[in-house]
Amino acid sequence: MSSAGQDGTAASPGEGILRLGFNPPREHVPGFEIIDLATLRRRRREVGRRPDLVHRVDFHTLTLVTGGSGEHAVDFVTHPCRPGTLLWVRPGQVQSFVRPGTTAGTHLLFTSAFPSHTSGADRWVKEWYGAGCWQLGAGPEYAVLSTLLGQLRAEYDRPEPAVSAEILQLLLATVLLEVRRLPHPDGGGDPQAGGEVYARFRAELERSYATTRRAADYARRLGYTVKTLTRACTAATGQPVKHVIDGRVALEAQRLLAHTGEPVATVARRLGFAEPTNFGKFFTRHTGVTPGAFRHTHQSGRTPAPAEREDAFPVR
Repeated sequence: MSSAGQDGTAASPGEGILRLGFNPPREHVPGFEIIDLATLRRRRREVGRRPDLVHRVDFHTLTLVTGGSGEHAVDFVTHPCRPGTLLWVRPGQVQSFVRPGTTAGTHLLFTSAFPSHTSGADRWVKEWYGAGCWQLGAGPEYAVLSTLLGQLRAEYDRPEPAVSAEILQLLLATVLLEVRRLPHPDGGGDPQAGGEVYARFRAELERSYATTRRAADYARRLGYTVKTLTRACTAATGQPVKHVIDGRVALEAQRLLAHTGEPVATVARRLGFAEPTNFGKFFTRHTGVTPGAFRHTHQSGRTPAPAEREDAFPVR
């Protein structure tokens, strides 16, 4: 669940997926806002934005659902939203309100630069790249996070001269560190286990996945060996470095195929493939379907079998 300000809608040059920048109607505290979901829905209605509109955000959102029900899709995974659901959407992830429903709750927005640089939360925010949906129910974790978010809201709602950005940063750090204690929602590895090596590698991967898929290139740029990167990636994700690289490329390919009208050949070039046929082989190997079949499925709502042939959905 995400929100930008009333003027926060923008499409990046050459990119068909809508991007929403952090631009609240009233910047009470730079880089930070906390509202309720009813306010989010009202803003969307005011700007005429469809609930199911696919988009990316350039900031973090953390939502705790306290009532009602709905569904929210993030990178091809649809999450049921009900009381006790905690949903974290990171910058760059592609999302939409599949079934907005009538959920009630707290919606926290912050830029990557806002968390205090003196806390461990700042580093964890930069290292966390996985899924972020937890079903807390009415357990003790829900009670703790609900209380902390209430304290954040109380501080944020103070008159502008009295509100303290430092207190908000410290309270946010506490919230994030509490979230860090939760079990990993995807059942995967722990990014912290990869240490500084994995953190530096993931940052470089985000910058360079469209220009190189060679583990040796990342090792050379970072001053490590491929073996060192593999150890870090295996500790953090359970997968070797090449699988992590290819997985990031495949995810971006899925995003572009599903949510833009760009020809497959254009998508291939954007992701560093000189030939669409090589991209097609790569995509099929990593997803089990051809690019054309994947696009057809996600743009038409049909669910084909993975074995559908490429000539039925030719590369465009």
